[in-house]
Amino acid sequence: MSAAGTLAALRGSIERIETQGAACCQRKVPLGHAEADAHLQGGLALAAVHEVFAGAGRQTAAATGFIAGLARRVAARRPLVWIRQDFTEVEAGAVSMDGLSELGLDPRLLVTVRAADVDQALRTTADALACDAVGAVVLEVWGEVKQLDLVASRRLTLAAQASGATGLVLRMAAEPRASTAESRWIVRAAHSPPASHPSSAWGSPLFEAQLVRNRHGPTGRWIMEWKCDECLFGKPAAYPQPVAAAPAYRPHQAQSVFKRKPAPDAIRGGYRLA
Repeated sequence: MSAAGTLAALRGSIERIETQGAACCQRKVPLGHAEADAHLQGGLALAAVHEVFAGAGRQTAAATGFIAGLARRVAARRPLVWIRQDFTEVEAGAVSMDGLSELGLDPRLLVTVRAADVDQALRTTADALACDAVGAVVLEVWGEVKQLDLVASRRLTLAAQASGATGLVLRMAAEPRASTAESRWIVRAAHSPPASHPSSAWGSPLFEAQLVRNRHGPTGRWIMEWKCDECLFGKPAAYPQPVAAAPAYRPHQAQSVFKRKPAPDAIRGGYRLA
């Protein structure tokens, strides 16, 4: 074996040892979705970095809502620092405090920071993750940026491990690259069910969440509902609202509404209006 091959083998062995040791001592918080928590072996790892990518198309709002739910789960009642690149606000719009409040986040515990560029955003994120009083730090970046490479990802991971804070990286208009992230998600919007109460105009937020990287388990794909009152994810109900009972009999007039088509259409079981 060449020197380069030996070095690569040693690095792989060290990474496996570190991964196994980290898996044994990591603290995790359950998301609430049974299948996702099972794949994550108990929930989302704390004191680590996780990535959320917006799916193809106009999925920035869905990815933002999903990462807000993750932040609420991992930060609990501790401060949350949300760092946004200026260009992100130009492309995706401002984050609504009312919207985050409806999702269950407490605006009094939220600190928002606008960074002039990616370099400043990365420095601010590393400083925020180094603070042990912070519950979670969200870094929101737009586009393919060369600064957010494997070295920068490793720096953020080390800061999170040292302080106990959890880093959440939100990527818009970007493709996944090599990183030290504990998990990586690709999120799209899913159709929301009707509201459970007639006076409510909106249903619960639903996400099509694909777990494409999981350092300690398998990957998967689920439809995940964010329950704003309980502040946790769950599996959406098949029938969120009661279904009307079928009538005991049909009126005689209803029999003449449909007529069976003549052959050969009748072979296919087709119907037409009378």
